[in-house]
Amino acid sequence: MKEAEIRRLLAANLLCVFSIILTAVLPAFFWDRFTVLGTHLTWLCICSVCVSTLNIVLHLVLKPNLTPKRSSFAHKISRFLKCCIYFFMSCILFHAIIVLYGAPLLESVTETFLFAVLLSTFTTLQCLCILGPNIQAWIRVFSKNGAMSIWETSLQITTMCSILGAWFGAFPIPLDWDRPWQVWPISCSLGATFGYMAGLIIAPLWIHWNRKQLTYKSR
Repeated sequence: MKEAEIRRLLAANLLCVFSIILTAVLPAFFWDRFTVLGTHLTWLCICSVCVSTLNIVLHLVLKPNLTPKRSSFAHKISRFLKCCIYFFMSCILFHAIIVLYGAPLLESVTETFLFAVLLSTFTTLQCLCILGPNIQAWIRVFSKNGAMSIWETSLQITTMCSILGAWFGAFPIPLDWDRPWQVWPISCSLGATFGYMAGLIIAPLWIHWNRKQLTYKSR
């Protein structure tokens, strides 16, 4: 395993972490009364857009796919449309799962859906960037010993950390503390964000420490 590839992964992940920090700080210079808690829905939109844009740009620049293939323009358009459909379906699926886990069904629909978009940005969008709209590849990566590159291992770690962070973020909501961050879905979205950022930092470090034990099969 090449150290240069791990450094590329670390640099890309740190850029994503830095972009999330900027979404919480930079808008306050342009919008009055902007805060992550006070204008949470606005921050959710900004964070989702920024992380999505940066992930796509990094994918185009770094090209983490193991076997990039040349394809026609029509194939690229078809692939892009499939990715858009998959992302939208992911948002709907996450929305349904969140409701099944106790989120309001009719009330706070906008809040729930934007939280679902954020989760899809942290999980599904990365899968689409690295694996494309290939469900079989997704199943392979998230099965035991299914990763075939450090990028796929990082994908496993960041996805799990994001979902676990969102789940742990739901614990304070029913507590009778009357804190502003207990309003739905602030604690969950913050938990998912911190989980995603933790995964971005943990992934390259874990890969570096276990690089001698990690063996990737060729496709």
